Amino acid sequence: MLNRRAVLAAALGGTASALFAVPVQAAAGGVRVDVSRLVQQGWGPNAALVKAELERELAGSGRAGSTLVVSVLRINMPSYSGGDAEETGGTTDGMESEARLIAADGRVLASYPIVSSSSASSGGAWFEPGFDTRRLAALVRTNAAWIRRYVGE
Repeated sequence: MLNRRAVLAAALGGTASALFAVPVQAAAGGVRVDVSRLVQQGWGPNAALVKAELERELAGSGRAGSTLVVSVLRINMPSYSGGDAEETGGTTDGMESEARLIAADGRVLASYPIVSSSSASSGGAWFEPGFDTRRLAALVRTNAAWIRRYVGE
C-alpha cells in the first residue's frame, strides 16, 4: 500500500523525500513479526515477549525497499531442572519461524524457513526467578541471528 509521500517522491524523482525529510523506503521497510500461531498454541503473554524480542533483535534488518516479515510457527521448550544428562545429549529448546522479504508492491522476494535451537541451560540457573523468560529470550535471539544470516546482514 502506497502512501502520499511515496507517490509524490516517485513522481518528483525523489526530491519530495528531501521536502518531507522522509526516505522513499519509509513506506515499505522495517520488520513485522506475526506470533498469532503462538497465541493459538497457548503461549499467552510469552507470545508478546517473543514478538518484542524479535522486533528488537531484527530492527534494521532486511534490504532497502523491502519489509522483513517473520512468522513464528512453533516453539518447543521441554522441562528442564539443570544438569544435562550426558547420555541424552542434553536438553535443547527449539524454535521454527519463516522469514520473508516482501517488496513494496507485495511480491515475495525471498523466503527462508528457520529452525534454530539453544541449550535449555541458556537461561542461567534454573532455580533463579525469571529463568524461563531468560531461556525464551535466548532462544529468540538465536533464531534472530539465523534470520539475519539468511537475509544477508
